Amino acid sequence: QVRLVESGGGSVQAGGSRRLSCAVFGYANTRTCMAWFRQAPGMEREGVAQIEVGGRATYADSVKGRATTSRDVATNFLTLEMYGLKPEDSAMYYCAIKFGNGGYCRTPDIQDWTFFDAWGQGTQVTVSS
Repeated sequence: QVRLVESGGGSVQAGGSRRLSCAVFGYANTRTCMAWFRQAPGMEREGVAQIEVGGRATYADSVKGRATTSRDVATNFLTLEMYGLKPEDSAMYYCAIKFGNGGYCRTPDIQDWTFFDAWGQGTQVTVSS
């Protein structure tokens, strides 16, 4: 059974930074698309960033220039570093993975959460002003 486990969430002051990580268990094929989504209470799930097996990354306009996602292709280990955090970045952050598809994402669309096959439980990021 595939399992995704996020870590790195916590509380941070506005302007600070945070590094989130996602480890994948139970799936060895690394030709995957991986992504970060977030969801705040009462809000819709929002795509934050995604990255293909070749390293091409796409970001939501809301975080462009303030976030960097990277992956260890050998292990499907995914990270998201966010800088200049704002209170509106507060949300539960989820890692997602798409199996197969040659390791390609649905670039430039990063909002289609139905594209992904498995999800983690999430890690909470809270940004205080």
